[in-house]
Parts: sequence; C-alpha cells; structure tokens
Amino acid sequence: MASSSAAEGVSMDDDYETLIATTDVELLKRAWRNEKAAPEILRYESKLVSRVNKVIQLMEEIVEEKSSGGTDPLSVSLYQMDLDRTLFLLRSYLRIRIQKIEKYVFHIQKTEELRNRLSKYEKDFAKMCENDLEQHLDESVLSKLPKDYKSVLRQSSMSEEDDMVPEPQLDTFVLCRSKEYLTGIQLEDGPVDDRSKLFEMEPGVLHFICYKSIKALAESGKIDLL
Repeated sequence: MASSSAAEGVSMDDDYETLIATTDVELLKRAWRNEKAAPEILRYESKLVSRVNKVIQLMEEIVEEKSSGGTDPLSVSLYQMDLDRTLFLLRSYLRIRIQKIEKYVFHIQKTEELRNRLSKYEKDFAKMCENDLEQHLDESVLSKLPKDYKSVLRQSSMSEEDDMVPEPQLDTFVLCRSKEYLTGIQLEDGPVDDRSKLFEMEPGVLHFICYKSIKALAESGKIDLL
C-alpha cells in the first residue's frame, strides 16, 4: 500500500515537472503583457487558458499532497510560489480584459470581428454591461432630453457617425520587441509603395512605435508588446 502511494506521488511529481517544463506559463505571461500593453482588446487565448487551468489544478494537488505528507516546508513553499505566480498571471489577464470590455463595450458590440475576440463568458458580460449602461443612461439622462438627443451612441439625430462611443486609441505608442528580422513595416499612413516610410526591426531590439503600425504583427505573434 505504501509502495503504491509512493509510486503515485512520484508519478504526480513527474507530471508536475513535465507541465512546469512546458512553455504554457511563459505563453500566459506573454499574453498578459500583450493584453496589458495593447490599447484594444486582443483575441482571447482560449486554448492556452484551458491548458493553464489544468496546470493550476495539478499544482494545487501537489501543494496539498506535499503539505499533508510531511514534506520539507521550504519545498512546499516553492511549489506554492509557482502556484501563486500562475494564479496571479491568469487573474490579471482576465481582469485586464474585463476592464477593456467595460470601457469600450459599445465599440466592441458594434462589430462581429471585435465580439469574436471575446470568450463566451466575456460575450455574456459585454451584453449585460451594454444593457445596464443603456438603461442607466436612459433613466438618468436621455429620457429627459428632446427626442433628437436620445441616442446612446450619437450626440443627435443629425450625427452621421457614432460620435459618443469611446474607442481605443490605436495611434498610441507602445514598447515592443520583434522575435525575428522584419522589414517593410509602414510607420505612417500613406501609399504602401512609399519606401521612405518603411521600417525594419532586428530580433530582440526594443522599439517604441505606434501600435497601429505593428498591430497585425502583434496579432500574428511576430512581435511581443512590453
């Protein structure tokens, strides 16, 4: 019986070391940095979050087993530190996304492309936020205004665009680093064949650059935001 228990413990340790040795936690750290630095909401990393949740579950099992099995307290604290660090990254990643949804909910809800960046639960949250905010604005302000000024999205019925909807500032400058040699990056708006406005990035070199210029590269994973 003791032998079986010991074998199970060794197996769990091996599983833990295998998971820790993978890059999932590092990938989560990268997704967290990108989400934190990007002015807009990025695509939800559903598969990565699912894998990290499994890593966290295994970490919790290991910590519980070590704590009740007479393992050296220092060793247990190291396992606990790994667990706490991973939990912090995951919670912070999700919190940052929720804050962006709250801030840009009307903008996100306007287009399918932006809505598709959200998880199922984030879509439900965005819809709830939209309904609550519309109701609050209607009851507190819009119901008291003339009919031409009752829109949540536009200043008046004369407006041609949704000029009351906050949008992320894509021309914000961000700190980034390329994973590979990149060329042909257009720094400013203008003709694509204008070579004087093209920029190169060396791998590993830090750059402070307009987010709009490297947006597609960041989404493809060729550039990390910092």
